[in-house]
Amino acid sequence: MHLQIKDYKKRIFVATICFILFSIITILVITNNTTHFDDIIYKTIYSCSNNIVDKFFIHFTHIGDTVPVIIIACIIVILLKNWKDRFIVISNLLLTVGVNQALKHIIMRERPPLERRLIKQGGFSYPSGHSMASLCVYGVLMYFVITKVKNKKLKILLTSLLTLMIIMIGVSRIYVGVHYPTDVIGGYLLTIVILIINISLINYHFKGESKW
Repeated sequence: MHLQIKDYKKRIFVATICFILFSIITILVITNNTTHFDDIIYKTIYSCSNNIVDKFFIHFTHIGDTVPVIIIACIIVILLKNWKDRFIVISNLLLTVGVNQALKHIIMRERPPLERRLIKQGGFSYPSGHSMASLCVYGVLMYFVITKVKNKKLKILLTSLLTLMIIMIGVSRIYVGVHYPTDVIGGYLLTIVILIINISLINYHFKGESKW
């Protein structure tokens, strides 16, 4: 019981720090004070550009598109055995998408200049929907790996692969020129907050069914 309370406090601490950082980035975005930072990160990522890398990221970035994300979420829901876990997947995805769309239309940040873009993309820029959706779905999958997979080596391998997938989708959005780095970072931070709070609340409601 003491260990569960201690872990709960750690999660709340992480969520609080992420929310504070997200709030700072959001204020900087609204006040147009992220240009220098965004340019440095973009130029660093795009410095390795060539035809092969271009094609890789152009195709890779679509993993975070709406259809693939929904398909992956549906597969996870089908494979899960109880309704609590299914509710975790569905509720987190709906919350993430809803919050993302609301913030996009409140902040209304325009996307990077057209000359940077390798693909067409409409809508507003902040926070990155692809980054939030990918972290939501693969993050929830990571949660199930951590809480359900008993083999430590397999757990580490799967967690590492999912983390790499999440990071690469975010990097791809910057590389193809449809998002600023702060769009991606802000999206990640906010999604971590949503995942921690929502999963904790659901597990509290179904207390006794999970040690997370």
